[in-house]
Amino acid sequence: VRQFQPLGFSENLMPISIIGETDQRMWRVLFKHVEAAYKKLDMSDVVWIGADEMNCRKGHDYLTVFADLMVRRVSVATEGKDSGTFEAFVEALSEHNGHPKAITQVAIDMSPAYKKGVRENLGNAQIVFDKFHGVAQVGEAVDKVRRAEIRSDEELRKQLKGTRWIFLKNPQNLTDNQKVEWEELGLKNLCTGIAYQMRLNLQRIYRCRTAETAERKFNEWSEWVRGKAAKIGKLLDPMVKVAAMIERNLVGILAHWKDGLTTGFMEGLNSLFSATKRKARGFSNSVSMITMLYFVAGKLSIPTYSTH
Repeated sequence: VRQFQPLGFSENLMPISIIGETDQRMWRVLFKHVEAAYKKLDMSDVVWIGADEMNCRKGHDYLTVFADLMVRRVSVATEGKDSGTFEAFVEALSEHNGHPKAITQVAIDMSPAYKKGVRENLGNAQIVFDKFHGVAQVGEAVDKVRRAEIRSDEELRKQLKGTRWIFLKNPQNLTDNQKVEWEELGLKNLCTGIAYQMRLNLQRIYRCRTAETAERKFNEWSEWVRGKAAKIGKLLDPMVKVAAMIERNLVGILAHWKDGLTTGFMEGLNSLFSATKRKARGFSNSVSMITMLYFVAGKLSIPTYSTH
């Protein structure tokens, strides 16, 4: 399995003064127990999974983390974020009494590599595009509109300077100072204000109770975006791209309504592991990161020892 490779410890090992041991020895103990516990992990009941990329180190080093969304635990973590990571998942799944044909739903982002990975390795699975990713995409598009509008006019640059965080929030989450600034912006005549309203309207669609209603609303939203862009011009191009993305991936987006499958656990996992990385002052290699992922979120049966 790709997850466990020769360790390759950092040369700059500092002693852990609290317990009188080096971090090298502590890592060796942790590797030993996590690897032993992971070998015993049973994946025979895995049917719903989520897959998401996680930044390994600064730069372009990534892990793909696969989680069992029914029991909310990390099942497999492997290097990379390409379609081949799904091959590694299937290999590990098979080694732990699971079967790829048993996977019925996979929650992923709209990455072409991940979609390819599901198609080629999990043929029985329905792809589900979680709302977190859809909302994140349209939020990024709003910021692109804002930056384009800033570049288009000196007066608009002065008006919109320093407003990025305002447009990333929902109105009810603005601070008192941001609310005052919001009132002073005069959004009606700003493309950024129109794009922001588009984001809020898209978020409301996810509150629909049925897939049928949501499908109609998504189509109406896409037509509205295209119509506005045709009148206003290229500044709204980022929103048009989001509309096209939704149209291409609508089947997977609507699958969210089938069983309410969500990658909320994956989003929380990113926060949890970011905190873990900060406490550890970073990890020397991806194997250390993967080991900690299993340790903090794998729900493994790690042995404990009594002091008596």
